Amino acid sequence: GQLPTWLQGILLRNGPGMHIIGDTKYNHWFDGLALLHSFTFKNGEVYYRSKYLRSDTYNCNVEANRIVVSEFGTMAYPDPCKNIFAKAFSYLSHTIPEFTDNCLINIMKTGDDFYATSETNFIRKINPQTLETLEKVDYSKYVAVNLATSHPHYDSAGNTLNMGTSIVDKGKTKYILFKIPPSVPETENKKSCFKHLEVVCSIPSRSLLHPSYYHSFGITENYIIFIEQPFRLDIVKLATAYIRGVNWASCLAYHKEDKTWFHFVDRKTKKEVSTKFYTDAMVLFHHVNAYEEDGHIVFDIISYKDNSLYDMFYLKNLNEDFEKNSKFTSVPTCKRFVVPLQHDKDAEIGSNLVTLQSTATAVKEKDGSIYCQPEILCEGIELPRINYDYNGKKYKYVFATQVQWSPVPVKIVKFNAQTKEVLHWGEDHCWPSEPVFVPSPDAREEDDGIVLTCVVMSDPKRAPFLLVLDAKTFKELGRARVNVDMHLDLHGMFIPEKSLKTETE
Repeated sequence: GQLPTWLQGILLRNGPGMHIIGDTKYNHWFDGLALLHSFTFKNGEVYYRSKYLRSDTYNCNVEANRIVVSEFGTMAYPDPCKNIFAKAFSYLSHTIPEFTDNCLINIMKTGDDFYATSETNFIRKINPQTLETLEKVDYSKYVAVNLATSHPHYDSAGNTLNMGTSIVDKGKTKYILFKIPPSVPETENKKSCFKHLEVVCSIPSRSLLHPSYYHSFGITENYIIFIEQPFRLDIVKLATAYIRGVNWASCLAYHKEDKTWFHFVDRKTKKEVSTKFYTDAMVLFHHVNAYEEDGHIVFDIISYKDNSLYDMFYLKNLNEDFEKNSKFTSVPTCKRFVVPLQHDKDAEIGSNLVTLQSTATAVKEKDGSIYCQPEILCEGIELPRINYDYNGKKYKYVFATQVQWSPVPVKIVKFNAQTKEVLHWGEDHCWPSEPVFVPSPDAREEDDGIVLTCVVMSDPKRAPFLLVLDAKTFKELGRARVNVDMHLDLHGMFIPEKSLKTETE
């Protein structure tokens, strides 16, 4: 096929790549050593390259020829040859775990720089053109967080907004929202943006020893949306996991009898909205988008009724019969919540406060809290992406992978959240990755542009490829086959040519 002439830049992707080191093997697919790969578009041609992230974790493991750094699903132990005292000492030093810098989930932009990210306090700067690994940044040197999301947001001024959990102050567990500026004052040309990092606000955890797990958060023009779900980390278990010989993943538990709480922080005043909004227990990883309309916040998320998704990716479950055996016990559901921030304070108890056209409800309870029930938009989609120019605004289109009952994506879809219309692309033996929307330079409408996805083949005789679709019609414009093994990745971003520093810079 043919690529649009305006498509110039790099699609940069990240995901787990190496699962066996020497005689040792990771337990979980999400533990694998990060493998970056990129497709560079230049004058109608596509160039592919891939490279392992040279993290400290990668270097230590490769040097020892075995897994020596613990990951979320795999606990590594010190060299058995060490004497008993050294061994006892290394057990003690693991109480607050030293996390890995194997940044395998996403790519983040800060100013002119790009970073590989995961959910620990470490990120790794990378060169998007050569995929070279550069310096390691430790968030905890600039803000008191032990964990941070790999799904930051970007505002119109170019700031990067992210959230992390602070479990450092014992008994003061909180969620911290922070902002990294895109550049530093010219007088400090050698300093990093991180030195100017600003804490926007903090939200105390409802439970001091059991903070909520979260993978992303939402944003509108005036508010930050944080969902505190009953899928929680047990800090005491986390601190003793090493001694007990279990992995950190076993310290996460879903409490299905609990509520899910919604927090809204005013971006101008940096204060949380005082009304308590909640819904039933659920597990979510990805926010889709959010916006404000007539005194309401409308936000779309993809949620599950349980936490079975994580368990499916233990490598012992990823065998030949994977497609047959791995069935979701709860299918991912795209839900729209409509939250009446400005409601009549004298409304009757039991009345629905939503005045927008939606089947979503928000019912006032006796104690003044508001119980929200969603409108179901659709089922069976994951890894949602939007036209980011519409982030925080009223929007129509979600681009996502279609997963049906198994966590392996079989199609990619374009879903219209207003009309519920669906377009999809799929072929036999094809497993597409998260679709990335790239707007055309003269875009007038939300779906003016293309969609890029990497497609891995379940038939080993067929080569993987990059697929380019017209975002409006979902018709194929072209594909670029790659004659190497390509891995299933997680997330990534498209970097337009103008955002890339030239080699000399």
